[in-house]
Amino acid sequence: MNKLFTYIFLPLLSASALFAADSSGSTGVSTYAYEIGRLFNFPLTNSILTTWVVSIIFILAIRLTLGKPTLIPNKAQVVLETLIDSLRGLLRPILGEKAFKLSFPILLGFFVFILIHNWSGLIPGVGVFGFYDAEGHLKYWLRPANSDLNATLGMALISMIMWLYVCTRVSGLRFIIWELFGNKASKQDTPKAIYLMLAPIFLMVGFIEVISIAFRPISLSFRLFGNVFGGENLLVSMTELGLGLTNWVLPVLLPLPFYIYEILVGGVQALIFTLLVAIYIGLITNHQEDH
Repeated sequence: MNKLFTYIFLPLLSASALFAADSSGSTGVSTYAYEIGRLFNFPLTNSILTTWVVSIIFILAIRLTLGKPTLIPNKAQVVLETLIDSLRGLLRPILGEKAFKLSFPILLGFFVFILIHNWSGLIPGVGVFGFYDAEGHLKYWLRPANSDLNATLGMALISMIMWLYVCTRVSGLRFIIWELFGNKASKQDTPKAIYLMLAPIFLMVGFIEVISIAFRPISLSFRLFGNVFGGENLLVSMTELGLGLTNWVLPVLLPLPFYIYEILVGGVQALIFTLLVAIYIGLITNHQEDH
């Protein structure tokens, strides 16, 4: 493992650091994905290409290392089962039993997809190699999917469609409307006059809640995009700082602590996105179940 790091990963990281800093200049990472071609007359961006490449490699790696699940698991199966069991134990109390059965597969997919694509930006060569346009700007072929706002917004919209579907299936549309606009005060314990006075207040609170629900895709997408895009700029800035020093080793060693930091951030952001979607569902579906 030490030889692998010394002879393969470290030189690749060094080359990526040098090329990344040289290609980015003082402007940092581009805020938008570059169009590198067209497919069936649709634009093919570097973030879409990275999504396909990383996803295919991940699927093939899982299929080759896992194989057919067995009663006595191999190492790859143990890792996957531990991940699934950990998320199951974390999400089941939040969602409730009925909603858990409907939403766990896609929530697990969200977590794994976001995790591998958060970490894809740390692979040496991503965001480095490409072609120069007519203006002399390097348009690189590979860009982490979650550093493209289109990708994070798409996942956020899918999560809200799932939220509406699961909540309607489990609790019903009538309960959702009551949960948003209904009078939550108890008729038995509240005087009738006060109960009637509270009705318009809860109605206004419901409209505010609808506005907050409408902004959930924006908050979900910008949170994930901001963290990944900020991490890309952080690594480029640290590489540029290392290149400004005389020692040739520093462009490689200086960004290393930030690579470790970005590994942590990538895992945390994948978990936060998944947990927030689960909480949004559980707020509607998990009222009448014992905890």
